[in-house]
Amino acid sequence: MGERIRSKKVAKLLLPNLTLVLGGAASGKSAFAEGLVLQAGEPPVYVATAQIFDDEMAMKVARHQKTRGTGWTTIEEPLDIAAALDLVGRNQPVLIDCATLWLTNVILGEHDVDAASDGFLQTVKAFAGPVVVVSNEVGQGIVPDNTLSRQFRNAQGRLNQQIAAEADLVVAVMAGLPMAIKGTLP
Repeated sequence: MGERIRSKKVAKLLLPNLTLVLGGAASGKSAFAEGLVLQAGEPPVYVATAQIFDDEMAMKVARHQKTRGTGWTTIEEPLDIAAALDLVGRNQPVLIDCATLWLTNVILGEHDVDAASDGFLQTVKAFAGPVVVVSNEVGQGIVPDNTLSRQFRNAQGRLNQQIAAEADLVVAVMAGLPMAIKGTLP
């Protein structure tokens, strides 16, 4: 889906202040979100929250970079979203990819999850330009067998709910197909 959006010659898209794009692993959510941000017509900014600890993650990041192509300003920031957004111009559309890896960094860094989540939400709400947040929907699988995984699943569910409550547009992506669950697809 993202490739089709990028290749279309379309008029500048007015993005809502806050958009949440949800989906499972490898659902096409990042490609769809990238397409939305590119349609805004301003120089796009990609806030990357991933930390590379192994070869598999390095390959995933490289694939994302190749798919995204040139023309993006990339800010690598695993925790401090406010600091990342301070580097962005007022009207530039921002893609934060992803809230799931950001939350993982918060939990593994033993930060206060509720305070960090509140800060994340306040930061994206206060930003002057459009923000698209990508996040995984993790609550539809099996119940994890350990405490840390259950805590993560629950914290991710709460964070997704908080972002969705504030977002003007919430899109679920499954098998590369976007479905608006709040607001209207452009």
